[in-house]
Amino acid sequence: MININLLQGDCLNSMKELADNSIDSIVTDPPYGLSFMGKKWDYDVPSVEIWKECLRVLKPGGHLLSFGGTRTYHRMTVNIEDAGFEIRDQIMWIYGSGFPKSHNIKEGDFKGWGTALKPANEPICVARKPLEKGLTIAENVLKYGTGAINVDACRIEGSVPSTIQGQSSKQGEIYGADQRDKKELCCHSQARWHANIIFNEQAAEMLDKLEPLSPLETLEIYKECGVDLPVLSRFFYVAKASKRERNAGLEGMPEKVVSVWGGDEDDLTEGKKSTIPRQNHHPTVKPIKLMEYLIKLVTPPKGTVLDPFMGSGSTGVAVNQLGFKFVGCEMNEEYFEIAKKRIG
Repeated sequence: MININLLQGDCLNSMKELADNSIDSIVTDPPYGLSFMGKKWDYDVPSVEIWKECLRVLKPGGHLLSFGGTRTYHRMTVNIEDAGFEIRDQIMWIYGSGFPKSHNIKEGDFKGWGTALKPANEPICVARKPLEKGLTIAENVLKYGTGAINVDACRIEGSVPSTIQGQSSKQGEIYGADQRDKKELCCHSQARWHANIIFNEQAAEMLDKLEPLSPLETLEIYKECGVDLPVLSRFFYVAKASKRERNAGLEGMPEKVVSVWGGDEDDLTEGKKSTIPRQNHHPTVKPIKLMEYLIKLVTPPKGTVLDPFMGSGSTGVAVNQLGFKFVGCEMNEEYFEIAKKRIG
């Protein structure tokens, strides 16, 4: 626990306890401003003032990765930019297990019409605190350890694609080996440069099946390139958090009945809203593999990661497993207790 600092309270106040330029990276899943499931804490996206405090505690060149909602991402990103960050990119997490939160017309000439599409992605803003004035990127990285992304730590190493194996991968493995791109395969024998898209299993497997080469053609490519199997894939994928993952570490904690879309994880009835008992009753638990991937991308060795909107602690669990230092802030007392138990 010496490398873990959990702060209960409003993050704007909690972050004032942190020194200037003391944080290496920020990876967070803040409120989307959608009043999701009627939650009061989701009334708006974080203010410019909150992002300014994030800017203050980050080292020069430190990265901020922040999840957003498709309808309000623009507002969040503008606030981040107005706080003084540079907007560098966007990572898109694509999944197939969202539920339409639509009010459907059930009678009359417009029967079958609704008010919303099925959600299938979450954008992640990639922002960076400006480098120290007068320093190049290389000089900034050497001085602070921040300013660049860790490409090699996140290169995509996969098993033989499912189109060759005839089977699908499990969570945290890789889909999407694009055997058509022979030049890229030849260029790097370790693993491939990652894209700014993260798939879930269904989407990645679909991509994997686009114009696949035969197993013989694939093996010939690798023989020609001098690259040994397993093959090098283009896309990282991770599914949404499972029931087992979200409740890990909460043994003995009483369950709370909550409202959810789609029933339980094993009963994903489209458009269905129901109540179920859950130990980890946070509504938007992120998968650990996804958080590990993002943390490795922007955090230097022995670095400190901040999550100002810790929720039930998925970022902290991932940081702990990777061996980094962690600072987490959470306003909700129940979620804070869940996070403490999950992080350990």
